[in-house]
This record gives sequence, structure tokens and C-alpha cells, in this order.
Amino acid sequence: MSLLRCFVAIAWLAASACAQEYPTAPPAGMKAILTLRGVGVQIYNCTRQAAGPTWTFVAPDAKLLDHEAEVGNHSAGPTWTLKDGSSVKGQVVVTQPSPDENAIPWLLLKAVATGGSGVLTKVEYIRRTDTTGGRAHAVGCDAEHLGTTDHVPYTAVYTFYTSTQ
Repeated sequence: MSLLRCFVAIAWLAASACAQEYPTAPPAGMKAILTLRGVGVQIYNCTRQAAGPTWTFVAPDAKLLDHEAEVGNHSAGPTWTLKDGSSVKGQVVVTQPSPDENAIPWLLLKAVATGGSGVLTKVEYIRRTDTTGGRAHAVGCDAEHLGTTDHVPYTAVYTFYTSTQ
């Protein structure tokens, strides 16, 4: 086997291992254009399900911070909106359990709609990582609490990607 073929084979194996270790990584050719910290709550409603009452996810409600400056928000959709007037709505492509068993999962989302004229109009993928908290409580949703809402604090890192072209 030539040295070049060996190098290509090793690179392919390394890329495969990385994709398995980090399934929420964006596709090849994407570059990060913005990274923000989300600080807020995940909202759940106590609903009746076939298996009995359970917390059902409703929406996030979070501030988006660049260092400590508030630059936007994250809300239902899921949608991210910046003070520059731009927004992006995402659809989940991949979910990965957080290394913190008490935290919401890490996600890779594909942009399905953008608005405005700022930086988020270029976004093709959004990655949620480094999550803390946000998981629905294991208790508190029972027959007498149907219809109640729970706001569970969370933090996450949101990285926004576009193609390098």
C-alpha cells in the first residue's frame, strides 16, 4: 500500500471515530460563525398520557449571552433571535446524551428558516452542547397536578455554523 493510501485510510478511520464520539458535530465543510451561551429555563406541562401523568416538553425560554452581554433569546420553534434583527429556526437532526446525566441532551439542528438581515440569516446548522440542568423533574406530575407548568433552569452553549463556501 502506498504511503498516500495509508494516510487516507488513517484519516478516514480517525474521522469515523470522531463522528461516533461526537455525533452532534456538524457536517464536514461547516465553520462556526458564532458561539453563545444560553441561560434560562426549559418549560414542561403536566399532561395525561396513556402511561399516566407525565411532564411534556413545551419550549425553551433563554437569554443568549456573548460573554456576559445579552444579545438575543432562544424560544419555541426552536428559534434563536438576535438583537441585530436576525433569527433562525432549527429542526433536530441528531440527539446525544449529555455527559451530565442530570442535563438535557446535546443536539445538532438543521436550519429550516431564517429571518431578518443579520448574522443568523447565514446559519445552516446549530449545535447545543455543554448543557447543565433542564431535565423534567422525576416527580411532581400526578393526577392532581395535571395542567400545571414547571420551569426548569438550564444552561447550554449554542454554536452556529455555515458552509465555508
